[in-house]
Amino acid sequence: MSRPPGDGAGRGLPPRLDPRAGRARPGEPDPAGPVGRREPAPGRRPASGGRRLVRATRVVAALASFLLLAGSGYGWAAYRSFASGVRHVDAIGASGSDKDGAAQNILLVGDDSRPANASPEVLAQLSTQQDGGSVNTDTIMLLHIPAGGGQATVISFPRDSWVDIPGFGKGKINSAFADGASGGGGDTGGMKLLIQVVQNMTGLSVDHFVKVSLLGFYDIANALGPIQVCLNQAMNDPYSGVNLPAGPSTLNAKQALSFVRQRHGLPRGDLDREVRQQYFLSTELRKVASTGVLLNPGKLNQLLKAVSSALETDPNLDLLQFATQFKNVGAGNVRFATIPITGTPTIQDGNGNDVSIVAVDFTALPAFISQVIGPPSSFTSAPTAAPGSVSVQVLNGTATRGLAATAGQALTALGFTVTGTSTASSNTSITTVTYPAGKEAEAKAVAARVPGVAVAQSSGVSQVTLTLGSDGLTVAAPAAPGAAGQGAASDTSKAPASSSAAAPSAPAKSFDAGSCIN
Repeated sequence: MSRPPGDGAGRGLPPRLDPRAGRARPGEPDPAGPVGRREPAPGRRPASGGRRLVRATRVVAALASFLLLAGSGYGWAAYRSFASGVRHVDAIGASGSDKDGAAQNILLVGDDSRPANASPEVLAQLSTQQDGGSVNTDTIMLLHIPAGGGQATVISFPRDSWVDIPGFGKGKINSAFADGASGGGGDTGGMKLLIQVVQNMTGLSVDHFVKVSLLGFYDIANALGPIQVCLNQAMNDPYSGVNLPAGPSTLNAKQALSFVRQRHGLPRGDLDREVRQQYFLSTELRKVASTGVLLNPGKLNQLLKAVSSALETDPNLDLLQFATQFKNVGAGNVRFATIPITGTPTIQDGNGNDVSIVAVDFTALPAFISQVIGPPSSFTSAPTAAPGSVSVQVLNGTATRGLAATAGQALTALGFTVTGTSTASSNTSITTVTYPAGKEAEAKAVAARVPGVAVAQSSGVSQVTLTLGSDGLTVAAPAAPGAAGQGAASDTSKAPASSSAAAPSAPAKSFDAGSCIN
């Protein structure tokens, strides 16, 4: 019996390219809950037994190898040997309009493919001997390195994010590569389409990409050696093989695979697995500075050989320059963030099938990106307009009635002209001030009255717009006579028109050596 398209992307693809492969039939129970529903196809072992060997960890290993190479004594000869094993796919071509200028955005992708000549012993060690793999990209991260260095940020995109896939309609983001690869597009077509989806979502230009396949991770984990992690609570998950106590544990390569692929039993399913991927990447980056690896030719050679055969990049990515740039950023100076979402609902696709998705908060996404990479210079350099010269629209992006009217009244009392209050087209998790190009000074004035608000330029608004989100931020009420100095809200509301906007809360986080996670 044929399998219905459980992800809304059933397009008659061959099994290797079909993003539906291995997903649950509508109505089937899923111990993972509503997020990331995917059950094994008939006659196959559970996907979590190997097919999800933490694509992010493979990206981790690739980045770690770059850093090791840049800091080692192998020099140019070792780099040439390493680079010769890397496959190049021209999915970016000549750079066009680069919105980010000198900043670098590198798309990090992990998929389920593996070489056809993988030995049965290796596949058995990874629990993938009955799993032919796929080209679904279940790890998608964007590494942003600011121009001139500074703090880098890794942005995660949950694999079940429900997005527009040009030419294919709505679908999960992890099927975009398979969609582009279908019909003869191959790896080039797949990567081009995935890059287009990420660029459309974020407004950022993808300068380069690094794609990492499945095989080689186990060798990489062995070369890097044991790694310490810390859990908030004990975990015993038969699906992934995790059996760890609460608190710190030292993991070998096989345990590390289980740790990073677990989703069953986690409070938020795949969303918590995203955090694990970020945590593991941070931990490996700290470990990569270990002199025990840097100065051990045997370990280094083993690691570089394993990684180079598993990498695919665009031909314009200079791996040595990238390694040097990222090394200068510093492994301890990397933040991690996940795109904002509004929930993990089960919806129906165009064929009436139930689909478990991650609902992306597209309303908050522009401001989220602005928080991550910093506002444009046109905003930071703009003066703050006087409230009396500013017109603003207020939208309620929550289920709580009356918030827009209350905020509108507070803005009016501060001297702003409120052109209207209404309900936003969709709920949002982040309170934002969005503005059209040329309205930077006016947006800055509104943002100064909403402490912690996120700000972004948007082509989707025709005037300065305050959208209230579920984070609870709102307009600071005007100070009562004689109330100066009695609270942060009063101080903020009395700020002169020349003051700058309050700093938004950071959407990204860092993990230190003592961090514990789910």
